[in-house]
Amino acid sequence: MDIKSEIKTISLIGGTGALGSGLARRWAKAGYTIIIGSRTPDKAISSAAALLKELPGTAISGKENLEAAQESDLVVITVPFSHHPAILERIKPGVAGKILIDTTVPLVPPKVARVQLPPEGCAAVITQRTLGKEVTVVSAFQNVAADLLATDENGDCDVLVTGDVVAAREIVIGLAQQAGFRAWHAGPLDNAAAAEALTSILILLNKRYGAPHAGIRITGIPE
Repeated sequence: MDIKSEIKTISLIGGTGALGSGLARRWAKAGYTIIIGSRTPDKAISSAAALLKELPGTAISGKENLEAAQESDLVVITVPFSHHPAILERIKPGVAGKILIDTTVPLVPPKVARVQLPPEGCAAVITQRTLGKEVTVVSAFQNVAADLLATDENGDCDVLVTGDVVAAREIVIGLAQQAGFRAWHAGPLDNAAAAEALTSILILLNKRYGAPHAGIRITGIPE
């Protein structure tokens, strides 16, 4: 599948943070038009300007979250779990008919190294229920360290991609590969619980062993 024929503009909701700006940086370098979204438009514009300074010649702009979602072909939500419900309600009018990549991890401070999944099962399931059947939710990138995305390194980190629509998962796998990572079909959206839970374990490993950014690697599958 030619991803760029399907997806030309990607919006990063909450894209001023480390994860969102890191993904924006990598996809801008891959040739996509990028829109940084924020609740505060000035903050989005400032973040976009900083990326443009680093990556002259790329197409990056900043807008308020709903406007960013409306003007893109594919939406990525990169916000803390505590902001998740309000942001989903805000962008809902702008995501119908689109793929939305949910990177959310249900971390509950201060014990972020302890797995604390929500009663619904996982953040991705909450996203799908909130946005409804008009939106195709795919879960990915929970186990990639945000600081790694700001570099040109990929590290020992694979991406698990879950979602109920196989064709949508395939598109997200292609985007992950263009961002420099190996990515894998990991089943339906309910399976996102495993990737979300792994983030707390990786945080624990980083603290316990002094690692900069522990990741996961899938082995035993022929190339």
